[in-house]
Amino acid sequence: MEKEENQNSTSQDHNQDTSNETGENLDSKNEQEQELVDEPKEEIKEPSLEEKIAELEDKVARTFAEMENQRRRFEKEKEDAFEYGGYSFAKEALNLIDNLDRSKQVLMSDDKLKETEALKKTLEHLDIIKKDLISIFEKNNIKPIESLNKKLDPNLHQAMIEIEDGTKEPGTIIQEIQKGFTIKDRLLRPSLVGVSKKITEKQEKTNENQDKTENK
Repeated sequence: MEKEENQNSTSQDHNQDTSNETGENLDSKNEQEQELVDEPKEEIKEPSLEEKIAELEDKVARTFAEMENQRRRFEKEKEDAFEYGGYSFAKEALNLIDNLDRSKQVLMSDDKLKETEALKKTLEHLDIIKKDLISIFEKNNIKPIESLNKKLDPNLHQAMIEIEDGTKEPGTIIQEIQKGFTIKDRLLRPSLVGVSKKITEKQEKTNENQDKTENK
């Protein structure tokens, strides 16, 4: 009988302890929730009317600046199209001059035609046609590049060969292989040229020996 009473007493004490612990946990949880509630919330600052107006003015200014840049690009493209619209056509038309020069070379190298009146008249007519073409080009601001005896300019000339020449300063154009042209301020095609270079010591000695032999 006493044993049963002791067991009941122990069970009651355990339940009371458990209840106390649960109560303490609830109190702790409530305190934490209260602390979270009591923490001040970060306030979102509403922009003032002046700030909103300043932001709108900035957006409008940026929009107008972008529109002005687009207008300038359009004007530049329109101007280029007007000024250089015939660029491709002009570049292709230069083949006519090249073909005339090739035709002259072929006729002049024909042994059967050399020193004949027919060859002389034909060459004269080809020269007239070439001059007329260049005249038409110049009226449309397409001009030939002067090359012979000029200093090599990479912006206008393209060196194809080097030729030893003791009478010219190195880099001087002494041969024009193909004439170049410009259209307004743009390069249509560069002149293909041969430029002078310094004579080597070996060549100088050869020239000296030739001079001595001729003097004898």
